[in-house]
Amino acid sequence: MIIKKQGVKLMIPAIMAACAVFICALFLNYRQDLLLIESQIIPEQSVYFEAMKTTSVVVCAVAGGCLLITTAIMLIFYVKHYIDTHKKQLGILKALGYSRVKIAANFWIFGVSVLIGTSVGLCGAFCFMPWFYDIQNKDKLLPEVTLGFHAELLVFLVILPTVFFMALGIVYAIFKLKMPVLMLIKENFRSKARRTGHINNDGLFLENLKKTTLKSRKSLIFFLMFASFCYGAMTQMSLSMNDLASPVMGGMMLFIGLLLGFVTLFLAVTTVVDSNTQTIAMMKVFGYSQTDCKHAILDGYRPLSYIGFGIGTVYQYALLRIMVDVVFADMENVPTYEFDFAAMFTSLVSFVIIYEIFMVAYSAKIKKITVKEIMLRE
Repeated sequence: MIIKKQGVKLMIPAIMAACAVFICALFLNYRQDLLLIESQIIPEQSVYFEAMKTTSVVVCAVAGGCLLITTAIMLIFYVKHYIDTHKKQLGILKALGYSRVKIAANFWIFGVSVLIGTSVGLCGAFCFMPWFYDIQNKDKLLPEVTLGFHAELLVFLVILPTVFFMALGIVYAIFKLKMPVLMLIKENFRSKARRTGHINNDGLFLENLKKTTLKSRKSLIFFLMFASFCYGAMTQMSLSMNDLASPVMGGMMLFIGLLLGFVTLFLAVTTVVDSNTQTIAMMKVFGYSQTDCKHAILDGYRPLSYIGFGIGTVYQYALLRIMVDVVFADMENVPTYEFDFAAMFTSLVSFVIIYEIFMVAYSAKIKKITVKEIMLRE
């Protein structure tokens, strides 16, 4: 049941895990091989050598760590969303005598997406490493660094994360299923906005419904803001670091930022619409237009998305300033980094266009939702 219903969506945490492992494997493997030539480093090379070691740790901690934490949150979100949308089926299983531990044990399947993602990320990193090593030492400031395979990376970047995420899915499912059978089986649909007493005032009703939708989907606020954060931070960082890194590194960051922004935005907006199909259908029954439904369900997330973009802008600037002013402070000929307003404007315009395209596409999806579809689904 999980594979059939969640197969496509489970590829999103797989993509995030792949990106995280790809970045971490590149820099950690390079750092391990860099340590092997430490005895060959002369005093003139020591500053650059230490800076490269520090850069590897910083990049893994900031980029890879952030992606892995987000993958964990996303996996929990998937388990929660699956249980919330399949309470009746799971309640029937408990009523038939299955314990919640036995039911939850099957949620290990959610960890398979992490196994796929981490494996692809590690393989992709090793395919890219020869080129990456050449880029890191293109100015020949260090002795030649020979590419080697370090088995501990396989353990720490593939095996342990997979075991952890499988266990995380099971433990969280056990926690979520800790409720009586009747609470799982009974109908749990309710509309807080319907109890506000403002049904006759369309404008006030729609505003109340918009606020209620936001309050009831706090996890989606995080994903939408995170998608905007990733897009704003990664695109601006890649466009701003022409003098600080190679075009290949900038292109890699741009690709990862766009990928994370797209997949996270897709997940969040899809779940918003899917979670409110009953509300949308009932609004149509009472004569509300497609525009009213879009305003109540989707438009409340727009300012939050722009806030996420703004946070990403500040983050990328602070990170690059730290890299230049702290990590490479003792190196000569490192250019001073200043805020790139042209990069911010380019990134903002492209983000607005992409975000509004998403909103138009899902507004069209709202138009297709009917009461009949909801009745059949129930």
